[in-house]
Amino acid sequence: MYHPLARALTALAALSVTAFASVAQHTFTRADTLRGALRPERTCYDVTHYALDLELHLADSSVSGVVDVTYRQVFTSDTFQLDLAPQLAIREITGPGGDLLGFRREAGAVFIEMPRAKPGSLQRVRVDYAGKPTAAANPPWDGGFTWSRDSLGRPFIGVSCEGIGASQWWPNKDHLGDEPDSARISVTVPNPLRVIANGQFRGSQVLAKARTRYTYAVTHPINNYNITFYAGHYLEFADTLRSPARQEPLHLRYAVLDYNLDRARRHFRQVKPMLRCFEDYLGPYPFWRDGYRLVEAPYLGMEHQSGIAYGNNYMRGYRGGMIPPDMNWDYLIVHESGHEYFGNALSVSDHAEMWLHESLTTYLEALYVECRFGHADYDRYLLGQRSFIQNERPITGPPGVNFEEFGGSDHYFKGSWVLHTFRSLVGDDSFLDFLHAFYGDNVNEMVSTSDWMQAVIETFGPTYEVFWRQYLTQAQLPRLVARPSGTPGHALVYFESVVPGFSVSLPFGKTRYDVADATQPPTELPVAALEQFVATDFLFDYDVEGLR
Repeated sequence: MYHPLARALTALAALSVTAFASVAQHTFTRADTLRGALRPERTCYDVTHYALDLELHLADSSVSGVVDVTYRQVFTSDTFQLDLAPQLAIREITGPGGDLLGFRREAGAVFIEMPRAKPGSLQRVRVDYAGKPTAAANPPWDGGFTWSRDSLGRPFIGVSCEGIGASQWWPNKDHLGDEPDSARISVTVPNPLRVIANGQFRGSQVLAKARTRYTYAVTHPINNYNITFYAGHYLEFADTLRSPARQEPLHLRYAVLDYNLDRARRHFRQVKPMLRCFEDYLGPYPFWRDGYRLVEAPYLGMEHQSGIAYGNNYMRGYRGGMIPPDMNWDYLIVHESGHEYFGNALSVSDHAEMWLHESLTTYLEALYVECRFGHADYDRYLLGQRSFIQNERPITGPPGVNFEEFGGSDHYFKGSWVLHTFRSLVGDDSFLDFLHAFYGDNVNEMVSTSDWMQAVIETFGPTYEVFWRQYLTQAQLPRLVARPSGTPGHALVYFESVVPGFSVSLPFGKTRYDVADATQPPTELPVAALEQFVATDFLFDYDVEGLR
């Protein structure tokens, strides 16, 4: 997602209910459940394709259009649920045979009276709607439509809706657990605006009243919040990237405001070496057919699949900061492009488990630095991330609800540091091989924390299940406690503030020692070895009182 320090829009989700004392004070509403839960009115069908055809009305910041939802009937039901923000009016809903369908609305849910259909059959429903979509108060954190103007005062429009939901501007099953296999996006705008959207450009059609419809097609599965468009005075340029794993080149496309063309040509040269680094670690860019595209946006950025929003003003870092001052790369390009792997290709089915999107992508930034500049700069970059860790809440959150207020940045930076710590424990090659395999086994699939834990156990053994449970479900860090022992020059070492059974093999100097939680006998080790450990950059809180 966009820069995480301001505020995370997405919720995170739980491995166990006991992990959520920090959100116990939040009262979940029925609207939260209607958006967040997979109830029978949603599980009775599986979306295969969305076709959006809408028009922008700049005079009053409104939209109108139709959305065709093609779905496979999973089990017979008289009712199914779509989602659409209450301020958007539904003019009519028609069913598979073109007949008008009855419906009722509750909060953002639309319950449609559907004719019974045979399980396994393909069906289609069309929603004709209009109105004013939510205007983004502070995009992309407070998402919605951005009705903006470029520096020449011309219309410049975009939409970002992670967290707040795609149903703020078009009707869909607004849940992460059901990605369509493909999508078509058609947007009509007044001339001379041009529209850029996800996927492959399929053409434009000049209409009456000085309007043009632009159509794009997405041929890979896609999260609803990633479906988007941009409207402005765009010019495009293109490049290609070769991969030893693919016969055809990857098409790289860049859409920028016309007056930024030369600047963008220079600045976006960093994309190709970045994508080569990502391929070295994880494999080829995952949406090869649809291509890679950066699009200048009227807000900071978002990981819109095959149409990444870019609004970092062609600056290094994050608006000039966020990376060491002697490094010169664009944080927004690296972070949002990393989400093409973690978040877009490998996706979660509940906001509860967004750490698999954000922690892995934030750690991928460090891997990019290691690839381009070396391991010493990797360490230095991670130390910069560490300063943002807050330890306020678990990095997972409550499942089955639309919980946008969990907030914080720990599922970015702390999650990245947990991955770094895990790599330090299991070894560089073993960890990188594991990361490559986990991604490769799950590309273009839904994954869960349980999938991650199972892969960890199968690869490294059950000890590390407790390690991950500690960091995912507890807000506080493990506390490494050292106390003088009866042996001169030695200390007794154990962990406090950990889940039962926590035990890891830590490197103290050149020797590894098994250190367990306080319910187990403490480990005795030389003080000199402990002091060497204290000087390293592990993600452990520790107490060395009485040794100095």
